[in-house]
Amino acid sequence: MASDGSRNLAEGRGGVDLALMKRVAASEESAIAELYDRFGSLVFRMAYQAMPTRSEAEDAVQEVFVRLWKTAARYDECRSALVTWVMLISRRHLVDKLRRNKARLRTSSIEQPAAGSIESGNDAASRVDVQETMKALMQRIDQLPDLQKTVVTRAYLGGQTLRQIGEELNTPLGTIKSALSRALVRLRERSGEELAL
Repeated sequence: MASDGSRNLAEGRGGVDLALMKRVAASEESAIAELYDRFGSLVFRMAYQAMPTRSEAEDAVQEVFVRLWKTAARYDECRSALVTWVMLISRRHLVDKLRRNKARLRTSSIEQPAAGSIESGNDAASRVDVQETMKALMQRIDQLPDLQKTVVTRAYLGGQTLRQIGEELNTPLGTIKSALSRALVRLRERSGEELAL
């Protein structure tokens, strides 16, 4: 019964998300603003962790939203939740940007060796590691049941409170807390399995 309810909630949310992305694809300004309101802080957090400076992170956020607008017509709610799709697009863009920056850094260090070039290379490598860890985490989150996946992504990646999530999904707070608890147990178990290998 609970799984049917959570499936219906996810399907309802998916329909809303699909409608939003269709409006974004049609370049509807209010839809683009709504997409930014929902995911701007999440994308900025990812960019701020990955990029060397705040201004580069801010530039990356704008570039990510341009990419989201250009690819909006390709969003498929059957393949992933919108938050997952936004994160994957963001991650790809940030990794591409870091690789380009690293290639530029290599070229400039060959032409003019700089004292901080080794440090910069290590920073870039650690940022790529963070992105790879994020990708693995998102793959584990994607394997969770619908309600658990929704609660985890909204609470930890979207910055919403459990009460806000319950109100938006029209689901009792106790059910939301329970879904989050079960999701965290599953994620810890899967992380432990990977470490054991």
